[in-house]
Amino acid sequence: MNTRSHKAVRRSALFATLACAFALTLPAQAQDAWPSKPIRLVLGFAAGGGTDVIARGIAQKMGESLGTQVIVDNKPGANGNIASDMVAKSGADGYTLLYNTSSMVLSPALYAKLSYDANRDFTPVAATANLPIILVSAPALPVRTAQELVSMMKASPGKLNYASAGNGNITHLSALLLLSAAGTSATHVPYKSEAPAVTDLAGGQVQFYMGTAPGVMPLIKDKRLIALAVSTARRMDALPDVPTLSESVAKDLELGAWSGIMAPAGTKPEIIARLNGAIQAAMKDKDLLAKFAAQGAEPKYLSTQQYGAFIQSESLRWTKIVKQNNVKMD
Repeated sequence: MNTRSHKAVRRSALFATLACAFALTLPAQAQDAWPSKPIRLVLGFAAGGGTDVIARGIAQKMGESLGTQVIVDNKPGANGNIASDMVAKSGADGYTLLYNTSSMVLSPALYAKLSYDANRDFTPVAATANLPIILVSAPALPVRTAQELVSMMKASPGKLNYASAGNGNITHLSALLLLSAAGTSATHVPYKSEAPAVTDLAGGQVQFYMGTAPGVMPLIKDKRLIALAVSTARRMDALPDVPTLSESVAKDLELGAWSGIMAPAGTKPEIIARLNGAIQAAMKDKDLLAKFAAQGAEPKYLSTQQYGAFIQSESLRWTKIVKQNNVKMD
């Protein structure tokens, strides 16, 4: 082999080595680049409701931590199932996430057929908040305690109307538990989300509602709604004069809503870890915690593994409640 040919072979070998090295670094570079664009946080309920307020506060702080925008995308309808289906079918690249509520464990028990599998199609990221349920009534209704409301319903079963944020929503099932414990009935009026439900309640179109604390607290403070009882084990600091359901309606009548963030199944563990870290940092932010307190919500951070275990336990609990009350959506 002459000198010129030998040099050509060496150049070719060098180029091949560099090409291989470049190819091997591409996955690492791509991973290091995440996030390189805004992240979409899909919420299955309308803007303006209690969950929306909390989700937007968390999204802002996550964005600050991750160095990109986290944009809340409201996709209301079908008790959150439209949003869940959309995220389940999204790419597992860390750019589309689900801000899920308790509906994630309610829907499999309520619907005979779903277009997604709640266990198979999602990866838990972190729990974010616990939302106490508050029994509220319209100011025009002549009751000021839960006992007075129960007495009115018992005097005229089925006459009063109660709102929910959707068929099978936690606000619907909470009302069913209340009615069952009180031994009476009322007429269900479902809405697409919490915001229109509380608006109509304040206007007197419906008479009472078992709403999330973030969704009803602002209207309670403005005296547009009357707080009759809270669902927590102890009285809420924000409403110290309002008794619990256990005090006023039935012993051990305790329940609540919760929320968190999930990603499509198959999302890389490194991305899940960074998202969880951003959520954990957000839940320590004083401004966000003040927003939680103002809304009557409680911070509830759980790691990825803890959130997965919590979802499984809640699924068992609410599936039992749904079956006991024979609630079906189709």
